[in-house]
Amino acid sequence: MVSRAERGPLADWFWTIDRFFLAMFIFLMGIGFMLSFAASPAVAERIGLEPFHFVKRHAAFMIPSIAVMLGLSFLTPRQVRRTAILLLIISLAMMVLVLFVGQEVKGGRRWIWIAGLSIQPSEFMKPAFVVVCAWLFAEHARQPEIPGNLFAIILFGIVAALLVAQPDLGQTILTTAVWGGMFFMAGMPWIWIMLLGIGGAGGLLSAYYVFPHVALRIDKFMTGEGDTFQIDTAREAIIRGSWFGQGPGEGIVKRIIPDAHTDFIFSVAAEEFGIVFCMALVALFTVLVLRGLSHAYRERNDFNRFAVAGLVLQMGIQSIINIGVNLELLPAKGMTLPLISYGGSSMVAICVTAGFILALTRHRPEKRAQDRSLFRVPHGMPAE
Repeated sequence: MVSRAERGPLADWFWTIDRFFLAMFIFLMGIGFMLSFAASPAVAERIGLEPFHFVKRHAAFMIPSIAVMLGLSFLTPRQVRRTAILLLIISLAMMVLVLFVGQEVKGGRRWIWIAGLSIQPSEFMKPAFVVVCAWLFAEHARQPEIPGNLFAIILFGIVAALLVAQPDLGQTILTTAVWGGMFFMAGMPWIWIMLLGIGGAGGLLSAYYVFPHVALRIDKFMTGEGDTFQIDTAREAIIRGSWFGQGPGEGIVKRIIPDAHTDFIFSVAAEEFGIVFCMALVALFTVLVLRGLSHAYRERNDFNRFAVAGLVLQMGIQSIINIGVNLELLPAKGMTLPLISYGGSSMVAICVTAGFILALTRHRPEKRAQDRSLFRVPHGMPAE
C-alpha cells in the first residue's frame, strides 16, 4: 500500500486515479480471459490448431494491453491530447495504406501486416479521433472565432470516407454515433442535428444499394431467409443456457459457432454461465458508461468533459452493437465486445481508450484549487 505521506509519480498516481474505473477495466479483462477458455478451444480445433492456441495468445495480448492502459493513465490532459494527435495521424496514414496493401478478409481490407503482426488501424483511430474532436469542440467553445467545429466536421468526413472505403459499415456507424453525441454535448444547433440525422439515414440507404454484403445482411435480418447459421446457433446457445447456464466447459452449441471467441462470445457466456451472468455483464458496462457520463457532467473543463463522455460512449455503443447482434436485435456485424472478446488490435486499442479515461478522470488537487481561486475575493476588495 502506498502511503498518502509519500510524494512521487507513483504515489500521486495511486491517490488520484479513479480506482473504481481501474478495477472495472481489469475485472472485465479477467472475465474475458475466463471466457476465452470456454469459447476458443473449439474454434482452434476446428481450424487445426492446438486447443489452447487462442487462450495463450489472449494472455499474451493482455500483458501489453494492461501496460498500455496503465502507462497512459499517468498522462496529464495536455499529454493525452498530444498523444491522441500523434496516434490519429499514424492510424489515418495506415488506414490509407491498408486500402492498397492490406489483407482482404471477408470482402474487406481492414488489416495490415507489420513486423509479423496483423494490425487493424481503425481500432486505434477510434479513441484518438474522440480525443482530438473533443479538443476541437472545446477550443470552439472557449474561443468561438476558432473554427473548431468546422475542423471536427472535416475530420469526421475524412474518417468516415476511409472506413467506407474498406468497407466497414459497423465502425462507420459507431464513429458517427459517438461523434454526433459529442457534437450534441458541444451545443450543436438543431439544424445540424436534423442534417446529421438525414445524412445518416441517407448513408445507410446508400450502403444498402452500393454494398451487396450490407444488403444481404439487412435482408437476412428483416426476412429471416438465407444463410443465418451464425445468428441461429448464437440464439440456440443463449436459449440452451437458460437462467443459470450449463456450467463451465459444458457448452455444446458453442462448438459450432464460427466466431465464438470474438463476435459471439456473449452467446458462449450465456450457454455456459446463463442469462443471469449475461445480465450482470450488461450491468457492468452500463455502470461504467453512467459513471463516465456522471464524471463528464461534473467536469468544468470542456476538453475533459467532451473527451470522457465520448470515450465511454464509444465503449458503450460498441457493447450495444455486439450484444444486439448476439440477441438478434441488430443485423449481423463483426464487432468485438470491449475488453472481453479475443483480438490483439481490439484489446490494445480498447486499453488505449481505458488509459485515456483513467488519465482524464484523475482527481487533480491543483485543478480544484485553481477552481476555488476563481471565487476568492481579491485582497483589498470588500466582500459583497
